[in-house]
Amino acid sequence: MFRKAQRKQAKLRLALAGPSGSGKTYSALRIATGLGGPIAVIDTERRSGDLYSDEFNYDISPIDGPFGPQEYISRIKTAERAGYNVLIIDSLSHAWAGTGGILDIKDRVAKSGKGMNDFTAWRTATPMHIELVDTILTSPCHIIATLRTKTAYDVIQKEKKKTKVTKLGLAFIQSPELEYEFTVVLDLSVDGHIATSTKDRTHLFDGKYFVPDEETGRQLAAWLNSGVDPKQELISHIHSLLETLNLNTNAYWLYAATKYQAASIDEIDQHQLQEQINLLGQCRQNPAKLNQFREVLSQIAKPQATIPEGQQPAMH
Repeated sequence: MFRKAQRKQAKLRLALAGPSGSGKTYSALRIATGLGGPIAVIDTERRSGDLYSDEFNYDISPIDGPFGPQEYISRIKTAERAGYNVLIIDSLSHAWAGTGGILDIKDRVAKSGKGMNDFTAWRTATPMHIELVDTILTSPCHIIATLRTKTAYDVIQKEKKKTKVTKLGLAFIQSPELEYEFTVVLDLSVDGHIATSTKDRTHLFDGKYFVPDEETGRQLAAWLNSGVDPKQELISHIHSLLETLNLNTNAYWLYAATKYQAASIDEIDQHQLQEQINLLGQCRQNPAKLNQFREVLSQIAKPQATIPEGQQPAMH
């Protein structure tokens, strides 16, 4: 039930927060360039993302509204299929407070006249927000999200005294819990575009005051790539299962490569490798399934066996 803790290689989840004029978009493009392209931008800021096309190499996909979660999810999935290394979401605040965003959805449901109110309407809105967050967290792209900020206040009631409104500082225009999902959160100032970290799991920026640039992206890339390669860990797990089940290793990888139409193991992605681990786990628990799979591999292992391109070996 327990294993030795290991930090694995990971994809960046970076939030750049600040008011208008703090340089969020420009900083995101500099960091993304340091991480390495290709770079894509989801632009909800009235095509402002095009302003820097003479300085950086990137593609852009504007959202002019409404800013529903599915609009973001669709573009994130498209960026993944297109093979972009870095995806900038500029800004993620519109998915929360923009027209068609989560707060708008919640308000419309509450006013629908179907027995809903401001509290119960969250039952409809919250799953949509969770789906968007999960899409961001599971993306194979590095994600840089810009977030607008606003001044936050609190009303403090002191005993036998009048209530007092106290300024707390700046807060995201997004779900208050969203900060927990990022690897690094940098606050940007309007004056000088200075960045300070409010959350930093990398410890690269603790206590520092700096202007984000390409070197920031290179530092983050080096840290993200310094962990254990999760794909190699999955491959090692498969080899261990093949040995335990006494299955032909060469025939197995030919089976897997054919199934996923891959020219080599390197072209089989992590999701597919996990799928194969699940299959081998089922074979381990089910002798009949193991025998069936062993027969499939035995046919592949025959010297005269040929597999037409794109055809998957039968496995029911």
